[in-house]
Amino acid sequence: QVQLVESGGGLVQPGGSLRLSCAASGSIFSISYMGWYRQAPGNQRELVATITSDGSTNYADSVKGRFTISRDNAKNTVYLQMNSLKPEDTAVYYCNAHPPFSNWGQGTQVTVSS
Repeated sequence: QVQLVESGGGLVQPGGSLRLSCAASGSIFSISYMGWYRQAPGNQRELVATITSDGSTNYADSVKGRFTISRDNAKNTVYLQMNSLKPEDTAVYYCNAHPPFSNWGQGTQVTVSS
């Protein structure tokens, strides 16, 4: 099964930007849907964005217009560009297939705070 490693998180002020990366150990070319998920303390993990193998995207209402998901099948990498960040975006962010594989990466922490 493909192993996933997320990176790019950090501490950013409200209104700032971050770009997350998700490197897969194997090919993601055949995975129809890849997604970014997030989990804030005390909350369930939620799906925030998906992208199909041909580049069609979908977003949760809470991030629409601010986040952009993309994928590079040749590099087996999925990205999440996050702009106009808000404190409520604070969470651990994960990537996975959609529906997700049983194994999850360690995630990357995003903290939006002044």
